[in-house]
Amino acid sequence: MYDCIIVGTGPAGLSAALNMKMFRKDYIWFGTKSLSSKVTKAEKIANYPGLPFVSGKELFEAFDGHREAAGLEITEKTVTNIMANAGTFMVLADNEIYESRSVILCMGVMTAKLLEGEENLLGRGLSYCATCDGMFYKGKNIAVICNDPKYEHEVEYLADLANEVYYIPTFAESRVDKENVTLIKGVPVSVNGQMKVESLTLKSGEELKVDGVFALRNAIAPSKLMPGLDVEEGHIVVNRSCETNIPGCFAAGDCTGRPYQYTKSVGEGNIAAHSCVAYLASLDKN
Repeated sequence: MYDCIIVGTGPAGLSAALNMKMFRKDYIWFGTKSLSSKVTKAEKIANYPGLPFVSGKELFEAFDGHREAAGLEITEKTVTNIMANAGTFMVLADNEIYESRSVILCMGVMTAKLLEGEENLLGRGLSYCATCDGMFYKGKNIAVICNDPKYEHEVEYLADLANEVYYIPTFAESRVDKENVTLIKGVPVSVNGQMKVESLTLKSGEELKVDGVFALRNAIAPSKLMPGLDVEEGHIVVNRSCETNIPGCFAAGDCTGRPYQYTKSVGEGNIAAHSCVAYLASLDKN
């Protein structure tokens, strides 16, 4: 049982992890070792105090150097579900369950819109996790939507199980080369079915008859990640202490709303960690 699980390795997640380390808490930090694509792709950043007109590459190097110097370890697994249960949290990451007394959500914002029908069919043929649900589609026909090349190994994993895969990457170059994988250039707009997934419709009007749809994205809508979490217009609702409506759950950074600024994210990560430490102290007193 961890004291805290931190989800997301952007500026807010790094700030939270640094503070949890400083307070000697037992935590695990989920995300990617590249930290934040938003940071690395930035041409120039003019409003980060002490680093005038720093490039995204330079800021990443500063962040990663601080992470390494502090001895912070990143667990490169994708969190697909968080359940609050009697004062503790169960976190599903790449088909493994981790338990914690608290969580800090710093996973940024989901830029991709949900497909029409996605909310209703989640868990009924639509999945966010290849390793969790892939075995259910052995010998079946599936569609896979992927918005980041780092998930293409999961596409290949699914292709080894399924009969036929309609693969829809949202980036230019795909490296998946399997006989049963058909590369689709279209844009998916809706997932269809009554009690379970029956097809996927493209913007062109083409309908792909499938038994299941996997949406492999580098962000999951907060409302889908954690049932019961208070969300408004796609952002997690927090107070000035970065507390959510669920005791023991804190949130920081872009996922809490605008402005989407690195300085704001770093500050909220700090606040969330301090609030989390205070929350853990209150548990220890009881």
